[in-house]
Amino acid sequence: MARRPRHLSADEKALWDEVAKRATPMHPTRTQETASEALVSKPKPAPPSPDIKPFRIGTRSDTKLPSNDLAPKVEDSVARAPVAMDRKRYQQMKRGKLSPEARIDLHGLTMAQAHPRLLSFIMNSVAEGRRFVLVITGKGKSRPDDGPIPERHGVLRHQVPHWLNSPPLRSHVLQISEANRKHGGLGAYYVYLRRPR
Repeated sequence: MARRPRHLSADEKALWDEVAKRATPMHPTRTQETASEALVSKPKPAPPSPDIKPFRIGTRSDTKLPSNDLAPKVEDSVARAPVAMDRKRYQQMKRGKLSPEARIDLHGLTMAQAHPRLLSFIMNSVAEGRRFVLVITGKGKSRPDDGPIPERHGVLRHQVPHWLNSPPLRSHVLQISEANRKHGGLGAYYVYLRRPR
């Protein structure tokens, strides 16, 4: 059974009003309420925000939702990287005029399999004095993207530049570039290594 609300007696109201007069308000800009109003009043609904436009059922929204692409395309981020090597040699490499001294094919492997193989391949290439190598990742399988969370296709194609730009490989890699079509195009990377010290 619900308890009935208790009303303040006249003495309690007078006592509360005396206490309220001597108290320092926490929010001086608000108007002070008497005890009975404070206890009896119901919360007032907030006025509607002026930013909210009236909406009628059946009308279309003007708001454009942001794209659900969480990261830039890997080809864009690799292409935007500054040229750290000799520009003439870089242009020759981009045009496919240079022949890679060694290559590794990672496509079809899982990330757990591919990472140690890439690490070993680059470190061996550095030890043998190679400067220009090719890393084949594959383009990745394209599937319909039906879900609300965007899914990256070509996991290795996106992960390999990150691995090459992270320790311990970063100190050996001078330049990463998307391969020319004759060497695999979107499914491969040229890796130009620093001169051994």
